[in-house]
Amino acid sequence: MITKTFAVVDLETTGHSSAKGDRIIQIAIVFIRNGEIAEKFVRFVNPGQKIPPFIRQLTNITDEEVENAPYFEEIAEEVRNLLDETIFVAHNTDFDLSFLQNEFKRCGVEEWSGRKIDTVELSKIIFPSSASYRLQDIAEELDISLPAAHRADDDAEATSELLLACQRKLQTLPSATIELLHKKSFRLKTDLAALFYDALKEARKKSLPSEFSTFRGIPYRNIDDINKVEISHFDYPFDDNKKVEFLKATFPKFERRESQLRFMDTVWTALSEKSEIATEVPTGIGKSIAYLVPAAIQSMETGKPVVISTYTNYLADKIVNEEMKKLDIIFGANLKATVLKGREQYISLGKFEELLTISEQSYDETFTIMQILVWLTETKTGDLEDLNVSGGGQLFVDRIRKRSERMAPDEYQADFHRRLVSECSSSNFIITNHSMLLADSNRSNRIFNSLSGLIVDEVHQMGQIAIRHNEIVFSYTNWKYIMGQVGSEAEGQLLHGIFSLIDRFGLASRHVKEGLLDSFARFAEAFDEATAILSNYEPNAIKKQQGNRKVYPLDGMKNMKRYFSRVTLAISDYIDQAEAFIARLANCKNNMSRSELAYLSEWTYWIREIKIKAGDWVDIFFEEDYDNFTVWLEKDVRSIPGSLLIVKSPLESAVPVRKLIKRLKEDETGIIWTSGTMSIPNYDRYIPEKLGINDEVPLINFEAPSDFYGGAEVFIVEDMPEIQRVSQTDYIEAVTDAVIRTVMATGGRLFVLFTSQDMLRKTYDLITESEQLEEYALFAQGITPGSRMKLLKSFNQYQRSVLFGTSSFWEGVDVPGDALSAVIVVRLPFTSPEDPVFKARAAILSGQGLNPFVNYALPEAVMRLRQGFGRLIRSSSDKGFFIILDRRIDTKSYGKQFLASLPEVPVKKVPLQVMVNELENCYNRLV
Repeated sequence: MITKTFAVVDLETTGHSSAKGDRIIQIAIVFIRNGEIAEKFVRFVNPGQKIPPFIRQLTNITDEEVENAPYFEEIAEEVRNLLDETIFVAHNTDFDLSFLQNEFKRCGVEEWSGRKIDTVELSKIIFPSSASYRLQDIAEELDISLPAAHRADDDAEATSELLLACQRKLQTLPSATIELLHKKSFRLKTDLAALFYDALKEARKKSLPSEFSTFRGIPYRNIDDINKVEISHFDYPFDDNKKVEFLKATFPKFERRESQLRFMDTVWTALSEKSEIATEVPTGIGKSIAYLVPAAIQSMETGKPVVISTYTNYLADKIVNEEMKKLDIIFGANLKATVLKGREQYISLGKFEELLTISEQSYDETFTIMQILVWLTETKTGDLEDLNVSGGGQLFVDRIRKRSERMAPDEYQADFHRRLVSECSSSNFIITNHSMLLADSNRSNRIFNSLSGLIVDEVHQMGQIAIRHNEIVFSYTNWKYIMGQVGSEAEGQLLHGIFSLIDRFGLASRHVKEGLLDSFARFAEAFDEATAILSNYEPNAIKKQQGNRKVYPLDGMKNMKRYFSRVTLAISDYIDQAEAFIARLANCKNNMSRSELAYLSEWTYWIREIKIKAGDWVDIFFEEDYDNFTVWLEKDVRSIPGSLLIVKSPLESAVPVRKLIKRLKEDETGIIWTSGTMSIPNYDRYIPEKLGINDEVPLINFEAPSDFYGGAEVFIVEDMPEIQRVSQTDYIEAVTDAVIRTVMATGGRLFVLFTSQDMLRKTYDLITESEQLEEYALFAQGITPGSRMKLLKSFNQYQRSVLFGTSSFWEGVDVPGDALSAVIVVRLPFTSPEDPVFKARAAILSGQGLNPFVNYALPEAVMRLRQGFGRLIRSSSDKGFFIILDRRIDTKSYGKQFLASLPEVPVKKVPLQVMVNELENCYNRLV
């Protein structure tokens, strides 16, 4: 770089727009010279206006602090001179630099010019697996001090440390990686190319470190082999005192729990006798370690692995990162665990290398490539889920997933998935997920065979996974994206590259190429016509649905089959012609360059994707298996046709589970099905029956410690309006008032659980419009950007926070300790009677002479409420309130079943104000 001086800048302002009158209230500049932090410039600035309440709360900067500070006009020239001949650095230069430039212009000072570095852009590349790139999040992850986020002085210093951390990490990368980064960096938004070039000059002086290998010039990290522990015999501790001794070795504060010891014995019996059991094991008894200890002994004795199947990555990570360390202490040996998911979760290095050779790439694609190049130097699994990429980047990631077991000879050694599969047989544990487990039972060459046992945890989720595993989903945006990859002849597009190849080898006339274009145009026209009809579909028999999201069954579209047939014929003709191009070029592969081979491979890939879509189209619109499947349409009226979805879903989850059981029984494998919720009142075998687990398989229930739920209380708010007797608008207004008052009484740390996205959005909008919770951090599923786990992480980082969630937050989410003070249930979690799957299953039950409400709707809702309660108390020291706003739990006869499903905790029916008073008194005592 021309200069080695970096000026790291952070601004605090009254708002986001200088043009609209917002002003700076604090500025900080930290200078970095020759790789070290040097002098600092920090000033409060008088904005000439009151600081908005939200900004005061965010920055903790008061009007009194800036009252006697200089106006920016007084220091603008000084600030501009300080930035001369420096590289401007900020954590989001789009904001800080743009705001500062506008202020310079307003003050009549010459705008700054020079190179800039955005540490958001840089840290996303250098730390591609980080969960979040907000300054406070990435600082916490890298152990960078940030005493007060959103204070310019602390933020600027933390950003300086972040820049230095990125440079240090860059210096550890292989020279080939940095060279590839440098080649790609000229497409970035800020001036990182010079940074990479400086690092490259130093890296070229070093040889490739031994911890890396290369695949076609791309460095990746080697994985150290861990040998399975070889112990010829290890006696299971039948004596309870011996078990306690085991557990005390790793839990210094261990408390003896009889249920934990009995569960351990039950698991050992099932594994050693190769039998099958179902167990309901509540939170609080130490379930994971209780099944891992006998499983480890069984594996050591038999020399075969035990498979642990889970629903959430959280539990899989906990087993590998926490529980395995405890087992190593207990047994005095390093047990080996391999985490294995479906092959599409892993990178195909061959496909990634192919795409690297294509020069024309968007910013998102270029950026994601750079993230992957760094990630390959650190990943030990190749699991693409570990990457944190943008939405546009995710489309690129989907193109490099491993789709086939066929590999080139040089790829075989470098393939992550193959290596993990090969390690399974030499592992003590294979940690997988329900989807992978079910998929494996369909393979002729199974991965999970010759086992010493199977433990299926969170088994209540397996039915949902089994259904999803066999769903077919039509997405308008996904189809259009795939069609867009092959439909444009513009320069730089894939079709242009294919036509160039055809021309170079003289394999087709212009007439042949025009035939392909015409065929695609007919396909696109037929597709647009059919999807326009689907977008406008409004069945008369369906009552008007509230909200923007519409869901309709598709069984009334038989008279529209001719439009769907046109798509089928057009897509078939297009595929024939597109594959003819592949056939023409196949014999010329030996004479193609690497980039030309990449174009051919890309063309082959996308035509194969279109063939898959063609098969889905036929399956959805022409395979009318209404006895076993239901088909429905979803759309959001605000974004048609982009929001159009059509789902074909199986009605029965038991079939694939029975198939899995049959395969395992043939192998004489012990099976343990376990969950915190297996039964509900009046339905002891609810989950086993849903999954098709044989009635002869014993279901054993274990009790939580007697004091485990001592800190929990249930409130039923008895003066809420009755949900079925008022309009949705009136009910939402009452919910809004109840949520606001509850949040203010507890100081935050609440989940608010909804059963519909529409009601969540309307409640959230009313709360934000009221401005009564502006001092709280509000996170709303489907509104606040990010995945479920990202929202949960953000929620946990704020003391005064509220999370609004729908279905996926009712279960499978852990918020231990005082991070969660209350759960508010807006309405009892019944499935909508208009839900297509519900309607189809209800019709089947009615045909069998059964009541759909009693036999389906009610048990599902009771199970879901029980799961929702489970979010609140995760340890015996937790304290929390479960607040139910839906009065039906008290006024309807079926309400007793909901309450009976909850642990024995105090239940209070009180008016809202009485509850608020009790909450305030409770939290005042705690404070």
